[in-house]
Amino acid sequence: MPRLLSYSLRSLWARRTTSFSTALGIAFLVFVLCASHMLSVGIRETMASAGREDKALVLQHSTWSEDGSKLPQSLLGEVAAAPGVRQGPDGQPLLTGEVVAHTLLASTRVAGLVSTIQIRGVAGNVFLLRPEVRVAEGRAIQPGTSEALVGRGLLGRYEGLELGKSIELASGRPIRIVGVIESGGSAYESEVWVDLDTAQSSLDLQATLSSITAMLVAPSAFDGFEAALSKEKQTGLMVLRERAYYERISWGIGGLVLILGGILGVIFSLGAVMGAMLALHASVAQRWAEIGVLRALGFQRGSILAAFLVESVGLSIAGAVIGVGMALLTPLLDFSTTNISTNQEVTFGFHPQPAVALIAAAVALVVGLVGGALPSIRAARLDPVTALRGGSD
Repeated sequence: MPRLLSYSLRSLWARRTTSFSTALGIAFLVFVLCASHMLSVGIRETMASAGREDKALVLQHSTWSEDGSKLPQSLLGEVAAAPGVRQGPDGQPLLTGEVVAHTLLASTRVAGLVSTIQIRGVAGNVFLLRPEVRVAEGRAIQPGTSEALVGRGLLGRYEGLELGKSIELASGRPIRIVGVIESGGSAYESEVWVDLDTAQSSLDLQATLSSITAMLVAPSAFDGFEAALSKEKQTGLMVLRERAYYERISWGIGGLVLILGGILGVIFSLGAVMGAMLALHASVAQRWAEIGVLRALGFQRGSILAAFLVESVGLSIAGAVIGVGMALLTPLLDFSTTNISTNQEVTFGFHPQPAVALIAAAVALVVGLVGGALPSIRAARLDPVTALRGGSD
């Protein structure tokens, strides 16, 4: 058997062009399966990392996302009076009302591309409510001014989103970028933050909020907080944990990526199976005489079958290694897409998953076994005399 194994490996090298082409087809299958799942996980982690269990989000009842919600600013007092709201260093309830809207900006990287950028109008206590966000460059915005902070994921990608430059929310009213915010890769890095009053006046949303975020004394305080406000549903309120909200709006794009990855995976699987099958069929046809000699030397049908299956599995292993290697390079890519749940341009990263790589490699092995089964059986069934004459049975 070791001699047959050596024979199989030498045969793969002798047909290295065909072998490489077959392995590359399997590599693309592994890459698609790994990359699609890594991107889906990256999307969900990017969105979910913007939310916490000890914060509650109040929205207009039955709305899907913040940008579609409209609440009266007077509601801040009622939310502040609800049980479970944490007190800040100044003894005041830790909560904030915000306005969320969108604006269109042209890409600086792709000519003619215009994307939807999410604008968040924030109050002066925003960093108390979101301690995970920090100003990495420049400075924080001054309350009541036409200044803005840009998320690290958007910096330089769209016109005006650079330190010292300006964008317009309303015609003739420029808003200057004075700082860059970071938040560990969360969705906040794909937003532009402006002063709340400036956002309300620029977007004609005076005395209107999109959401109210409250910091709770503990995650367990959410039920009491939600119960106290649930009686307000007749006026149109919905209360969610902040993490639950971000997980919900991430499922649309994350699920779509998985579906598309699955469809491409099926297509590549069929192509890889056919490629391995055709390559081994051609190999059997070219090596009738060799197979006849092996049979004449006393090698059994089972050994011949195993030798050709080793070739197919070897191609699968090579393809799996190449595919996983390609997938592990994806975190180096700078990727962004539109979240279909919020119509927001969001920057995402690929998150490697060892378990997914193992599953994709196992799929590659199955592809190799399935693709190599019929050619291997054909080789094992060859009659030695007929094979030595250059024909098949």
